Amino acid sequence: MPIKKTIILFLIAFAFSACRMSYSFTGASIPPQAKTISIDYFPNQASIVIPTLSQTLTETLRDRFTSQTPLQLVQRNGDLNIEGNIISYTTQPVAIQSTEQAAFNRLTISVRVKFTNKYDEKQNFEQTFTRFEDYPFTANLNAIQDNLIQLIVEALVDDIFNKAVVNW
Repeated sequence: MPIKKTIILFLIAFAFSACRMSYSFTGASIPPQAKTISIDYFPNQASIVIPTLSQTLTETLRDRFTSQTPLQLVQRNGDLNIEGNIISYTTQPVAIQSTEQAAFNRLTISVRVKFTNKYDEKQNFEQTFTRFEDYPFTANLNAIQDNLIQLIVEALVDDIFNKAVVNW
């Protein structure tokens, strides 16, 4: 009986070693031959330009891929490549009260992203991602803007990361 168990365990281990995709605890599914990623700087082409937004988005995206995948970040021509730009930064009133005054305002950021996987072209995409955060109309946007941007950027990076390498 112990010999049968050993053979079964060996076959199971062999089967798992023959899998085509590599997996991580983050759920990322990356072709095993992919070793590098390049993430271009995301220029801000929105009508309202916040000076730190491009840097914040680009660095957060780079940090996510280097900390949650085995990929090495390279300047150009990575096995996986992400490029794009910030296309919209808007604030508008939402949740109008009976006094016809907004109870909340909404900060919305949209980014256009192009993802290229040189080993699996079916994974390539071009897509616009949009996220927002609401804040009280009484709040001064300049006072809370950095916090709102950080929350929105984290959500955008989650969306981009999931679309690019989490195939659930």
